Amino acid sequence: MKMIENGIVTVRSKSELKEFIDLPFRLYGENRFPCWVPPLKLEMRERLDRRKNPFFEYSEGEYFLFRRNGRTLGRITAGVNRRYIEKFQTPTGFFGFFDCEDDLEAASALFGAAEEWLRERGMKEILGPFNFSTNEEGGVLLKGFDRTPMVMMPYNPEYVPPLLEGCGLAKKKELWAWYVQKDTVLLSDRLKSFVERVEGRGDITIRSIAMGRRFKDDLDKIRVVYNEAWKDNWGFVPFTDREIDALGKSLKPVLDPDLFYIAEERGEPVAFIAGVRDVNKVFYKIKGRLFPFGLFRLLFGISRVKEMRVAVMGVRPAYRRRGLDAVLYYKVISSAISKGIVASEMSWILDDNHGMNNILHNLRASRYKVYGLFGKSLIPEEETLGTPSP
Repeated sequence: MKMIENGIVTVRSKSELKEFIDLPFRLYGENRFPCWVPPLKLEMRERLDRRKNPFFEYSEGEYFLFRRNGRTLGRITAGVNRRYIEKFQTPTGFFGFFDCEDDLEAASALFGAAEEWLRERGMKEILGPFNFSTNEEGGVLLKGFDRTPMVMMPYNPEYVPPLLEGCGLAKKKELWAWYVQKDTVLLSDRLKSFVERVEGRGDITIRSIAMGRRFKDDLDKIRVVYNEAWKDNWGFVPFTDREIDALGKSLKPVLDPDLFYIAEERGEPVAFIAGVRDVNKVFYKIKGRLFPFGLFRLLFGISRVKEMRVAVMGVRPAYRRRGLDAVLYYKVISSAISKGIVASEMSWILDDNHGMNNILHNLRASRYKVYGLFGKSLIPEEETLGTPSP
């Protein structure tokens, strides 16, 4: 491969893809940023493989690197999500996997390449980061740099938000992460009594997710609830069957059924909540490699993790305002405490989701991390200004 001394490289070869995957290890590893958690390289290769990732069944994307004097300084992806465009009727393109040295020239070149690629496909706006879709990791960390991220949550150095602003992007939305410790969470007798009344009525049953042959059936139920419960949320694009199957396959080895509940009415799913032990605590130790010993550390280490993330909850619209959301939070948090988990993160929650944020506030959770979504118009300034008067 001929080394390009200066400029943008469009990732094409296996060696360039390896460089794309390895870059964050060089930028953030070796204790340069101690709170960064190395991802599993094997998983990253599969996610970036357009033949394996179901996201690319309805989307297209490109990967870019920036080099100067033979040294790679940054990376970025650009993507067009056709399902997002079809649902929201807006020509918005996305960026993701943005990692870069604190170098405005490099960052500007990367965004320039991503923006040009999106313009060529008719996009009028760029928004992100999302890796790749709105159902995956999203946002730039704005607050909470002193703590490692939990499973499936991003991390970046403090210099990244100013880099984005230097490239002309502005914050469009905030995503909040809440944190609660077992010694401070408010699981009041009143809430416990309410949970008992809901379960005692008999019309709603709440059970753990099945982990055997019925696991696939439960995944299908979760997809139905999730897609209906979230359909009106900002930026939401429904999961496809293949996407939910792929997510289930990746999470099943680390799922604890006592932290994952499904609510049903006469066998029909109406709500669910998913808690996952913070597997990042193990990823931190295995440094991105499952072999030769990382797999054993993962399998034997996950049960010892004392923190978890409540990653998602959904209640079908017809069953809202019945307190099911509070009941599910009570169930998963009380179960976590009984299993020796000392703290939980609830994330991410949109800043304007007042109902959910109020529930977490009332549980005495604290808003300890804030993420931002950034974007900018791709319409040339002269087009927005119109034709000047003679």
